[in-house]
Amino acid sequence: MIRRQGTLLLVCAASLLWLRSGNGQDTPEAPGGKSSREKIRAALQSTRGALDGAAELTPLFERLYRLAAGQTESVHILHFGDSHTAADEWTAGLRNLFQERFGAGGSGFSVAGHPFAGYRRFDVSGGATGNWTAAGLHSAAGDGYFGLGGVSISADRAGQSVYVDTECDLLEIHYLQQPNGGGVALYDNGALLREFSTAGDLQPAFLALDTTPGTHRFLLKTTSPKPVRLFGWVADKRKGVTYEALGLNGARASIMLHWNEEMLATYLRRRNPALIVLAYGTNDSSDYQSTAHYQELFSKLLKRLRHMVPETTILVIGPPDGYMRSHGRLHPMPEMDGIIAAQQNACRENRCAFWDLREHMGGIGSMRDWELAGLAQRDYIHFSPTGYRNIAEALFADLIRYYNTYDRVRSQLIGRNSHE
Repeated sequence: MIRRQGTLLLVCAASLLWLRSGNGQDTPEAPGGKSSREKIRAALQSTRGALDGAAELTPLFERLYRLAAGQTESVHILHFGDSHTAADEWTAGLRNLFQERFGAGGSGFSVAGHPFAGYRRFDVSGGATGNWTAAGLHSAAGDGYFGLGGVSISADRAGQSVYVDTECDLLEIHYLQQPNGGGVALYDNGALLREFSTAGDLQPAFLALDTTPGTHRFLLKTTSPKPVRLFGWVADKRKGVTYEALGLNGARASIMLHWNEEMLATYLRRRNPALIVLAYGTNDSSDYQSTAHYQELFSKLLKRLRHMVPETTILVIGPPDGYMRSHGRLHPMPEMDGIIAAQQNACRENRCAFWDLREHMGGIGSMRDWELAGLAQRDYIHFSPTGYRNIAEALFADLIRYYNTYDRVRSQLIGRNSHE
C-alpha cells in the first residue's frame, strides 16, 4: 500500500511538471500601448500557471483531495509575511476562495489582543485591556518566546483581560508556562468555563477545549498579580480549511530565525499545516548585502521549517514590484532583482514551490500601472483592497489549476488500479 501510494504521488507530480512546461497551450504576450488596466489584465493572463516547482505542491493536493473526498476533516494553511499579510486583504481573498471550494474550517490561529497597529483579521476580531505589553513584532527583540505568530502580550496584575469573537467547535489557548506564572479565568459568552495557572517549568503550553458549535466571545482574565504571557487563540471547526494570516508590519524573512526554535516547532507540529506560505522581501532590501548572502539566509529558513514539519508543503511568494521616494522622485526598490533570484534559487535547492508576484504584476515598473488603475496605493508599495483581491484570485487560479490536474490524474490511476 505504501509503495502504491508513493508511486501515485510521483506520477501525479510528473503530470504537474508536464503542465508547468506549457505543453499543449499557448502563452500570449501582453500587448503594448494599452491602458493600465489592460496591461495588468494581459500580464495576469500571460503568466497564468507560471509557478516554479509546482510538483512540490503534490502533498498539499493530496490532503485537499482527501478533504474533498471526506477522508480527512481539516486542512490548515499558515501564511507568514509582512504588512501585505498583516492587513489580511490579500489573505482574506485566498481564505474565501479556499473555503468556498473545500469548506470553512474556522479562523484557526490568531494572535491575542490587538498587539500592533495595522493588524487585522476579517474572519475573527479581538481586543484587550490597556495594560498588556507586546513583545516580538518586526524587530523580534526579546527572548524569542513569541509563539506561532511572532508576537506575545504580557501582564503582571490582576483584572487584565483579552477577548476574541469567533465561530468554532474547538478552542485552544497558546500561552507561556513559566515559573511563578499567574492564574487566569476563561469565560465563554460571560459564563466561567475554567480557571487555570500558567505556572510551571518554562515551555510552550496550550489549553484545548471542545465547545458548543456556534458564535462565541471568549475572554481570558488574569486573577493574580503574577506574570501571564499569551500568544494567541486557535478557533477551529471540525471540518474544512483554515487560512491563517500571520503577518507583521515591517517584517523581513530573517525574523523567523529569531523566534525560539523549540517553541515554534511545538506549535507548528500541533497545527500540522498542509501548506506554509512565506511572503517576504519588500523590507529585505534595506539590509540586503548580496544575492548569495540572502540566498543562504533564506535557505536556512526553509531548512529549519522543513526540519520542524517535514510533511508540510512550502510555497514562497516573491515580493511585488515597488518604488521608493528619494529627493522627491520615485525609484525602483533597490536590490529587488537579487532578492527574487535568491528566493527562487533557495526554493529550488530545498524543494519548495515559488510564485513570482512581480512577474504576475507585469514585471519591473508595473506598480505604476497598478497605481494608475486604482489597484495600488500612492506609496507604490501596498495595494488597494481590489488589488489584493486580484492577486489572491490569480494565485488561487494557478493553485487550483494544478490541483485539478492532480485530481484528474489521481482518479485515473486509482480507476486503473481498481480494475487491476
